[in-house]
Amino acid sequence: MMRGGDRQSGELFSYVDLEKRVRADHPLRAIRAIVNEGLLALERDLAALYAPIGRPSIPPEKLLRGMLLQAFYSIRSERQLMERLEYDLLFRWFVGIGVDDAAWDHSTFSKNRDRLLEGDIAAKFLSVVLVQSRVKKLLSTDHFSVDGTLIEAWASMKSFKPRDGGGDDPPAGSGRNAEADFHGERRSNATHASTTDPDARLYRKGPGKEAKLCFIGHGLMENRSGLLVDACLTEADGHAERVAALHMIEPRADRPRPITLGGDKGFDSADFVNELRSMKVTPHVAQNTSNRRSAIDRRTTRHGGYHVSQRIRKRIEEAFGWIKTVALQEKTRFRGVDRVGWAFTFAAAAYNLVRLPKLLEEAA
Repeated sequence: MMRGGDRQSGELFSYVDLEKRVRADHPLRAIRAIVNEGLLALERDLAALYAPIGRPSIPPEKLLRGMLLQAFYSIRSERQLMERLEYDLLFRWFVGIGVDDAAWDHSTFSKNRDRLLEGDIAAKFLSVVLVQSRVKKLLSTDHFSVDGTLIEAWASMKSFKPRDGGGDDPPAGSGRNAEADFHGERRSNATHASTTDPDARLYRKGPGKEAKLCFIGHGLMENRSGLLVDACLTEADGHAERVAALHMIEPRADRPRPITLGGDKGFDSADFVNELRSMKVTPHVAQNTSNRRSAIDRRTTRHGGYHVSQRIRKRIEEAFGWIKTVALQEKTRFRGVDRVGWAFTFAAAAYNLVRLPKLLEEAA
């Protein structure tokens, strides 16, 4: 075999077919087909966000495909995404830009992305993926699970200051990141607010846990395939999970036969259980008997379906784990409940897309 030459300069002309550079069984092929079908259904919603005349913007379809890649490959910033688009042929193929096309400026990408907030596109995108005929067959319409997870705010505890403008000023010459001692100081959401993100709330997950400035992301999972059928985000407080659960399950409760909703001990509240039963939703909620009487009695726990729901409901933690670690939503990069909620819901749609190729293959 003859030794090849180590030539350093590139060819003057290149004839690269991106379609041939991506192997036929690559997981992104199946995902891209589902995404494109969903984007086609969103055509009118996307068009409504733009003026009929003026300078063309980055196509929203390409924006959304690029943001999906951010979630799939744990890309933290738009600057890093644009860098990958410069040299990664797989990224160019998925987004839909040619080999010779220049990647966008990262600030232009960010500004165009913010326009998608206006049309609630993340929630609509989650929905249009799930209503596709081949995906809809995978979903349960009778059995669901619900839970919430903390999303840490993009705000320092040092920004949590008295609402009346009081508090000690940092010593002169201490710089922008001055030391602060909160020992012995009473701070609560009633008297304090973050100057960085006023929507963030001081919250702790349980006794002995560290209090953080955060939001709560909520997910509704169907129990057959473990896909998220709804997601939203709220300010952090003790009632947010139950209120969000009722909001998400209500549109699915209006059907001839009753449905079930699984949840952890945090949902074992008489008010919540009664609300579910009034909607003809069977509450498959874990019993909380710690120094109290559970709102779930034998008329629910005696059925085998209750124990099945209790086993399956824990799968929603897999979705939250992916959203927070792979899609990098454990500590958000955005501020304000609307922007943080958009990113969380879009990450939920990305989680479904990652799981769908294998689910569809098994169902075939």
